[in-house]
Amino acid sequence: MSLGIAMALACAAVTQLGFLCKHRGATSAPLVDARRPLRSARSLFASKWFALGMAIAVVAWVLHVAALAVAPLSTVQAVMSTGVVMMAVLGAKLFGHVVGARQWAGVGLTAAGLALLVVTLPAAEGHSAAFATPVMLAFELGTLALGVFFIAAPKLGAPAHHHGALLGGAAGVLFGVSDVSLKALTGATADGLAGLVLSPWIPIAILASVLAFLASARGFQEGDAVPVIACTPTAANLTTIIGGILVFGDALAAGLMLIVQLAAFAMVAAASLLTPSGHGAPLPQAQPA
Repeated sequence: MSLGIAMALACAAVTQLGFLCKHRGATSAPLVDARRPLRSARSLFASKWFALGMAIAVVAWVLHVAALAVAPLSTVQAVMSTGVVMMAVLGAKLFGHVVGARQWAGVGLTAAGLALLVVTLPAAEGHSAAFATPVMLAFELGTLALGVFFIAAPKLGAPAHHHGALLGGAAGVLFGVSDVSLKALTGATADGLAGLVLSPWIPIAILASVLAFLASARGFQEGDAVPVIACTPTAANLTTIIGGILVFGDALAAGLMLIVQLAAFAMVAAASLLTPSGHGAPLPQAQPA
């Protein structure tokens, strides 16, 4: 368990660094068009900052998969909640982003709420990837639909100043769909290579990852770094924590601790109203291609 937590912490830091690099690169690229995904991807990767961010993201992904293989899904994602604070600090210190008081309050409330989920989760017995297929399918399709709805929200009349945060949230939900699929695939390895290749969770993970990639990049282009990036891992953490509980049977607390858990979810919800409302902006500087 301690190894999984250590890898999750490392993953959190590396993930946020990758997000910040990708944000800098995306802001200098042409607007992402979901109808032309290949052209949009080529334009994004033409930016050295975005390409660097993606390379860093690969390292984070490896750390994430390794953590999921040795620790419960909900525990891994809850530990990774520290990344929200890491992102604000890295953004301010290394990338010159101005983080307003509302954003610091939102980031702090998010981290505190997710941290409460860590301390109130009952001690897990093992890290089983066993699940009921109908429950898994319902969860994956439901959250996939939710992510697509968030992507469409800007075109459905959502306020312009929330577009970036909505797209960041959409990316987070879809990354969560992919993470739950990855956890399921760690159990499929027992069936050998054929069981892994033929798993229905692979195409779902790929679809969710592609949509998350496009939504995240467009969100970077339409919103400021701190609120957009904060929404992405927060949505991903909540999606996967809920997935761990509903799909893989990660235990919920009981009695008073259950009330604390519900309060923690409420704190994260309140933080989602605070963080996107701020309008932190990077200090003036040349944006390299």
